[in-house]
Amino acid sequence: MPRDYEVTPSPDGGWNVIADGAKRRSSHHDTQTAAHQAARQLAANAGGGEIRIHGRDGKIRQSDTIKKPDPFPPRG
Repeated sequence: MPRDYEVTPSPDGGWNVIADGAKRRSSHHDTQTAAHQAARQLAANAGGGEIRIHGRDGKIRQSDTIKKPDPFPPRG
């Protein structure tokens, strides 16, 4: 089932990845880039989803859609 994630600044420094509706963070990272990569992997593992990346001011500055993997990929 697809799941959406937020990449937000942590009050303790660094960046958090939080699944929509979750009470706790999924992961914590030193850089926004590392948090974004982790969120992409989590969304891919969940079957796709939307990632919203927040700036230090808390406003959404970028979003990224991870599509559901093809259940019937072409044979090589």
